[in-house]
Amino acid sequence: MAIDCTSRLTPAVALFRSLGDPTRLAVLRRLAYGEARVVDLTGELGLAQSSVSKHLACLRDCGLVDYRVEGRQSFYTLTRPELLDLLRSAEQLLAATGEAVALCPVYGPPVDTPAEVSA
Repeated sequence: MAIDCTSRLTPAVALFRSLGDPTRLAVLRRLAYGEARVVDLTGELGLAQSSVSKHLACLRDCGLVDYRVEGRQSFYTLTRPELLDLLRSAEQLLAATGEAVALCPVYGPPVDTPAEVSA
């Protein structure tokens, strides 16, 4: 019996792809502490405004982040509390298998990441 990997897994692939970018992951980890404006994120993560805005747009399109407008400012927040559970589970998994993941010949090479933000 063949497993249909294309249609049923597509949403999961898109979710993990959105979480697989170092900048988007850093933004999500920062938003785990509470809402933030683009200017807050650029300062705290050391990124350009255009980069932060682009990644926030992606996360909004995925339904992971939303914003509220107050005057001329937009405040971004996580939309799904389950995302925090997923990130915590990922940290636990990495604590158990981190060395194996880091040494993986396909996905292990280090990538440039924005300023460290711990959740």
